[in-house]
Order: sequence, then C-alpha cells, then structure tokens
Amino acid sequence: MNPQMLFWVPALLRMSLLLLFVGITGYFFGPAIAFGLGTAGFGLVVLVQLKYLYRLSGWLDDPDSEKLPDGWGAWTDVFSRLYRLRRDDEKNRTELGEWLTRFRQAMSLLPDGVVIMDDVLFLEWCNPAAERHLGLQNLRDKGMRVTNLIRSPDFMDYIILGRYEHPLTLTLRERKLIVQIIPFENRRQILVTHDATESERIDMMRRDFIANASHELRTPLTVINGFLEIASSQPNLDAQTRSAHLKLMTEQGHRMQNLVEDMLTLTRLESIEYPLRPERVAVKALLEQIMDEAKALSAGRHTITLSADGPDIKGGTEELRSAFGNLVSNAVRYTPEGGTIKISWKMSKSGPQFAVQDNGIGISPEHIARLTERFYRVDKGRSRETQGTGLGLAIVKHVLLRHDAILTIDSKPEQGSTFIVSFPITAAMADTFSAASDSVAAVG
Repeated sequence: MNPQMLFWVPALLRMSLLLLFVGITGYFFGPAIAFGLGTAGFGLVVLVQLKYLYRLSGWLDDPDSEKLPDGWGAWTDVFSRLYRLRRDDEKNRTELGEWLTRFRQAMSLLPDGVVIMDDVLFLEWCNPAAERHLGLQNLRDKGMRVTNLIRSPDFMDYIILGRYEHPLTLTLRERKLIVQIIPFENRRQILVTHDATESERIDMMRRDFIANASHELRTPLTVINGFLEIASSQPNLDAQTRSAHLKLMTEQGHRMQNLVEDMLTLTRLESIEYPLRPERVAVKALLEQIMDEAKALSAGRHTITLSADGPDIKGGTEELRSAFGNLVSNAVRYTPEGGTIKISWKMSKSGPQFAVQDNGIGISPEHIARLTERFYRVDKGRSRETQGTGLGLAIVKHVLLRHDAILTIDSKPEQGSTFIVSFPITAAMADTFSAASDSVAAVG
C-alpha cells in the first residue's frame, strides 16, 4: 500500500470512532448532547493538532536548539520520519566535514599551491603552498578579491583574456611560478600554482654544465687537431719540433682524460644507483699516501707536513681519497714555490676533523660561497696553468654530502687558505674513538 495511504488510515479510524461515539450518544441521549460532545471532541482533536503544529513550527525555526518533539497518532509517524531525516542529515554533515578535513589536509601537503575562488574571483580557501607562492594568508584574505591580492600585470592580463586552457608563467616574489585557473562547478574556480624555480635552476645548471664541459674539451681538442694538421701538412718536421708537439698533445690528452674522469665521478656520486657502502677507513694510512702524491706533484717546491692522530672512520675509502686528495692537490697548485702546506687529522669535540692549511694566494670573500660549483674558477688563467678541471671542489662537496660531513673555508687574499672537513662524531670507529678522545681531553 502507498505510504501516504498508511499515514491517513489511523486518522480515518479515529474520525470514524468519534462519529460512531456521537451517533450512539445521540441515539440514547438525544441530538443536543450528541452535538455538544461531538463539537467538544472535534475541538479537542483540533487543539491537539494545533499543539503539535506549533511544536513542529518551533522546531523547524531552529532544528538544533532542542530535541525533536514527541507526537501522538499520525504525528508519531511524522516526527519519526523527521527524526530519521535529521539523523541522516547529521550523519551526512559529519561525513562531509570529515571529507572536507581530509581534503584540506591533503591539499595542505601538496607542493603545488591551490586557491579556491568563486566565479568573481573572491578567495574562499588556499593551502600553505599557495600562501608561500602568492603571499596570501587564508584567514586574513578570505572573502577578498584575488586580483587585489596578486599585484601582477601579467596575471591581470591572464584574467582579462580568460584563456585558461594555457598556463601562465609568472615571476613573483623572486620565484618562477606556473599558474593556471581551472573552472569547476558553476560558481567556483581553482587557481593552481607550481613553483618552477628549482627546476629552472637545475635546468640552468645542466645547460651551464654542458656549455662549460664543451668549452673545456674544445680547448685541448683544438690544440691536438692543430698539431695533427701541422704534422700531416709538414711531414718533414725536425725531431725537436715533432717531440715538442707530441709532448703538448700528450698533456692535452691527459687533461681531457682527467676532465672526463671527473665528470664520470660526479655523475656516480649524484646517482642513487651508487649508494655509499661504508667500510672502515684507515685515515692515517690514507693521508700518508695522499701526502706522498702531493710531494710528487710539488716536486720539492713546497714544505708539506702531516699530523694525523685522529680515529679511523666509517665511509668510502676511494671517495674520501678523492675528496682529501683534491683539497691537498689544490693547496699545492695554488701555493707559490717555497710555501708551506699543513695536513692534519684529529678528533675534535664535535667529531673527526680533516684540515689542509696553506700560505698560498688565498681567496677573496666574494668567491668562497661559489667554490664548490662546477667549473667555477676564481682565476681562469691560473686554473689552466695548474691543469685543474674545475670539478675538484664539486666532487669534494658531493663526497662530503654522502658522509654527512661539512666543508668550512677560511681564506684571505695573499695570506693563505684553510679547508676544514668536519665529520659527525658517529663516524668515528669505536675502537679508535676512545684513544682519540683521550688526546682531545689532554689537549683541552
């Protein structure tokens, strides 16, 4: 049966019973009494209905103010249905609130900015990334027009033209942003921002790296090709000239080989496919080998000393050999003849520490922060004279990153430089840590 018919059945039964009661009363007591009782009965029924209508009206004005009223008769079913509707509504609102909370939490974790606006660009909500990208504040700026908050002629043109199918590249707050508006629903729009500053910087580094590598390789190739052309066009060169040409070509060939090896080393250090495999590194023995190589490079032109009483550490032997060797060889290359180079390895209060100190040409303060960049040179002419590849300190930087170590540079022009590598205290091997600690305590 139709639910609406079921709703009216109890009411019709009660009306039938009332009419039957009035009829019986009229039969036994007369029409006057029956009419009076019938009028009173109908009046009572009307008053009861008005009472429940009044209670229902009060509840509908403020559904959350009080509990849903109870009913009698047909009102029982009415209030029961309203109760179920209210319960379902509260459940839906709770679920909607939970989904909204999850949505905002998810949007807050996104690296991209998300701004929700109405159809006339008034701000409704934005996530923290959008606040950083655009300088907005969700609580402060809510309800304000976004075009009044983002002061950019390019952005205004983008809004006016309305070509939202294409993103806009925008420079704002010293950052490069990719911005796009996505209409959704009928009266809302989403403004999405992507910070491309880092990717642009990496892309620029890649372009600079290729350009610098090409330049560095072109010079020795030009020399080698030039001498080969001379040799092919002048087959009767005297032995002394031919020998000098072969010597220069060999030097340039070694220069190219060193450059390629350094580039391959950098690629390996940056690759996740070559994770660090820690082993016990006997640093003292390693530094003795590096000092012997430095003396061979110096050819007696410098005084080179080593002080090594620090502990063995956990790390990659070959990687540390490359890092320490680069720092020592740089000291030899950039220290004039007769200079002094001091190599030390000790246990400091914060952890193991390697240092190379020289009294060479030194470095101006404006160059120090950029020394570990690829192919960065303070003096390009001198770097070519010393046969450097321009990648040594970049290799040092990446080796130390893999060992959680820090490079500190202290240098003054014409006075010399000190390069200090500080390892965490956890890098020291336990069996050599106590002896090194004792020496630190004795010095302190």
